Amino acid sequence: MRDVDETWPAVGARLHHSVGVWPLFIDDTTSSVEWQPPHRMVMRARGWPIGEARIVIEAKDVAGGCVVRIHEEPVRGPATLLVRALTDPPLYWRNTETLRRLAYLAEGGAQ
Repeated sequence: MRDVDETWPAVGARLHHSVGVWPLFIDDTTSSVEWQPPHRMVMRARGWPIGEARIVIEAKDVAGGCVVRIHEEPVRGPATLLVRALTDPPLYWRNTETLRRLAYLAEGGAQ
């Protein structure tokens, strides 16, 4: 992440990110499409020329805490042509790591 709009996560706000590894990286943005705290957020992640993805983060109350899930799917560009069997494993790994880091913050690991 390079920068975040002051109004984040309000609908229309953007976070500015880089994807990839030098020298092959892309600077682009992710926009907030729907913000329903504390249970749901929908974002549009851009990574052109690869394409765009729709990301949904949902939190559900359970006994003793909550369960958070991330669902991500390509919606525009060349990434929509890729076979999900090839794209799902790296997305699963990345989103698992994202949730692990979020849990660390939420559970007070980063003081």
